[in-house]
Amino acid sequence: MMQDPVRTGIPGLDEVLLGGVQRNNNILVEGAPGAGKTTLGLAFIHAGAALYDEPGVIVSFELDPEKLLRDARGFSWDLQRLIDERKVRIIQTSPGVLLNEFRSSEGAFTAELAAIGARRLMIDGLTPLRLYAEVNDKPFREDVHLLIDGLARLGVTTLVTAERADTKGEPHAHERFIFDTIISLTRTEVRRRVHRTLSVVKSRGQDFISGSHAMRIESGGGLQVYRRAQSRPKIDEDQPTSSKRVSAGCAALDLIMDGGLYEGSITMVTGISGTGKTVLGVQFLTSAVLAGRRALLVTLDEHPRQLIRNAASLGFDLEGLMRQGTLFIHYESPLELELDVHFDRVAKLVEKEGIDCIVFDSVAVYEMANADQASDFLYALADFVKGRLATAFFNYESPELLGLSQISEELKGSHLVDNIILLSYVEISTRLRRAIAVPKVRGSKNIQTTREYVIAEGGISFLDESVVEGDDTTPVPQLPFSSYYGLLARSPSRKSPVIEDAVAHGKALPESPELPPETAP
Repeated sequence: MMQDPVRTGIPGLDEVLLGGVQRNNNILVEGAPGAGKTTLGLAFIHAGAALYDEPGVIVSFELDPEKLLRDARGFSWDLQRLIDERKVRIIQTSPGVLLNEFRSSEGAFTAELAAIGARRLMIDGLTPLRLYAEVNDKPFREDVHLLIDGLARLGVTTLVTAERADTKGEPHAHERFIFDTIISLTRTEVRRRVHRTLSVVKSRGQDFISGSHAMRIESGGGLQVYRRAQSRPKIDEDQPTSSKRVSAGCAALDLIMDGGLYEGSITMVTGISGTGKTVLGVQFLTSAVLAGRRALLVTLDEHPRQLIRNAASLGFDLEGLMRQGTLFIHYESPLELELDVHFDRVAKLVEKEGIDCIVFDSVAVYEMANADQASDFLYALADFVKGRLATAFFNYESPELLGLSQISEELKGSHLVDNIILLSYVEISTRLRRAIAVPKVRGSKNIQTTREYVIAEGGISFLDESVVEGDDTTPVPQLPFSSYYGLLARSPSRKSPVIEDAVAHGKALPESPELPPETAP
């Protein structure tokens, strides 16, 4: 643990830095234009003066002080008040003047810092110093060493911004070797959306969380860093387990799964569109709430208002459960989804509200948002859920019903879940009927049977194949599923021992279950 670290005060960044940076470190913040270097520097100075009683000085070579104040106001940072209270000072100067000041230990610049008791310093930026050296035919390396030596005498924690081109193979600039802490910012476009990331390249005298972390700059809020989901520490190195069962919301399904879901397990519900994945998720959460648990529905495919309306048509009062404070719905548009940001929001909601049961509808959106990170993200999500002993559904829309070895090309998630529930349509004669199978239930003796189900009031329910009713209106008998082969392959055949025996010996065919009446849309 660091002794007396300098906290940046930037939400999420101190978490990445494991508390802050070493006091009196010289920090280099590098990145391409628009990456957020100056904004990060302003946030560093503002937080020091406003939150930690550490006055700061801003040195600007190019930006007018009024523009800096204007930008700060856009983030609700009242720099002018801090200036009036002599906690912040903005100095606009030239590279040559500043370097001359550092050649003396008793110059006007040193006096300015001493006058307000400065503990932090921001120099925006290093690129004008480089250009000054080139124009005046001076070795920039010597100027950088002069700057570092001068900063060491001042006894302040300094943040310096520097332009860096996003060009692979570019040689490392000399200043990267002599600064104590390097924070690299990037700005990229993904499907015409702007994504910003932050990574700590090095920080002498401390540990930190490596890798790229999401960063956002928001009007009225400022800068926010979201640590990468994969870096989340486990809540308990010895993963908690439980022998308690949680109902899936359907008694017949619980029977197939040997008594329901284990508490703390993850179930992947997969099937093509319209097979009832969301319905089963709502059914599961409603049952969980009635059992005294707290539930969360993370919806990425459907807006909450539409979801609430559709659930009400099946008899589920989601709005009432939300008013009671036992059910929470979190919605994010898939068009602007950033995985690290999304993970942070969901994790904080789960921890704040003590959520026991979660449905993610649908995890296919994670693949759409970032195919390269989706698989790792799903691992991180599963690890977080299991660490809290929460019971979760991962709904996934997949056109391939029998893709059990992997759910998709990028999102290889079937092996990390405990249970798999398959939902599908089966065409028999001219009618579409729904089939459900549970091929995987860890730690349980699941029944390997394909069953027919319907969606009606109360959600999903299984048809009782022992109760039959003749149907003279259909040209082909609608026999029970037990009379067919190849249901999951979606090419069912009626060639079965039951039928062959009936035909051979003149016996009656198995009677059909009563199907719900078809209604016009």
